[in-house]
Amino acid sequence: MNTQAEAQQTPVFDIVKQVFSVLLVVAGIAAFYYFAEVSVLYRVIGLLVVALVVLGLMFTTNLGRNTWNFFLESKQEVRKVVWPTREETSRTTLLVFAMVFTVGLILWVLDMALFKAVQLLTGQGG
Repeated sequence: MNTQAEAQQTPVFDIVKQVFSVLLVVAGIAAFYYFAEVSVLYRVIGLLVVALVVLGLMFTTNLGRNTWNFFLESKQEVRKVVWPTREETSRTTLLVFAMVFTVGLILWVLDMALFKAVQLLTGQGG
């Protein structure tokens, strides 16, 4: 019995769909610039139609279905998150501002002290 896990094979038709999708996107972008004399509105609508067709085509592949399932599962996981209350968020934000101000003040004082020390050591201080 073979105990090694076999790699999941991508069907050839899925690869053909993915390559066709990439070519379709490239063709859509090329057409967008080729038809420069046409109104930008129509060119953008055409590009959006091409993008929707490509997305529809990609969702028929294993990769597209797996990606869609990942997004659905991510959405479920986000619902499970316990979000902080408004008060907790406000306190944390104020604490971050206070710490940034304090560290900035300490660095400014240290910089000024080092600046004065260098001035005294080099004889440039007054």
